[in-house]
Amino acid sequence: MGNYEITQVGWRAVAGLPKVKIDLNPNPSKFKGDDLPVEKVSWDDSIEFCARLSQLTGRNYRLPSEAKWEYACRAGTTTPFYFGDTITPDLVNYKGNQSYGSTPKGIYREKTTAVGSFPPNSFGLYDMHGDVWEWCQDVWHDNYSGAPTDGSAWESGGDSKNRVQRGGSWNYYAVHCRSAYRNYGLADYRWRFRGFRVAVALVSSSS
Repeated sequence: MGNYEITQVGWRAVAGLPKVKIDLNPNPSKFKGDDLPVEKVSWDDSIEFCARLSQLTGRNYRLPSEAKWEYACRAGTTTPFYFGDTITPDLVNYKGNQSYGSTPKGIYREKTTAVGSFPPNSFGLYDMHGDVWEWCQDVWHDNYSGAPTDGSAWESGGDSKNRVQRGGSWNYYAVHCRSAYRNYGLADYRWRFRGFRVAVALVSSSS
């Protein structure tokens, strides 16, 4: 799993690679900055990004499955957030002018922040809560009844027009940033609250 959400400089580099299936806009984001997460990219765009990166490197880059995303986000925790029972805008970029539980109101930045600006979880992953929603591989299902039990993406059945997004964003409340919170979006829709990170298949060493 990528330590960071895909940045705009990373996006531009891959958008300049040979096309696999669809064209990519090299500068889609509303908020500009090399170290800001890329946003206003559709699920289809993120799949093309992974395909181009895989073609370049010979490794299998992909979006994480929803199950693997949540496992990575939690990093062994069972609390609502990997920080504990609550969060503050000092730890996460979200709509902090609304309180969560007993946490007082804080700053609402009204934009994305540079990746890695806040503390990582114990797996070394940054911004799993807030900043931008992150696309997952899975087709949207209302619940987990019938979901794969091996952590793989659930791509059969469900609502084929929509794909899973996780993690909350700069313009959403703390409750939407919880490790367990589920949401979805149209696969072809570009939105300034949403980006992604990638996963890559491990290469087993030969004995």
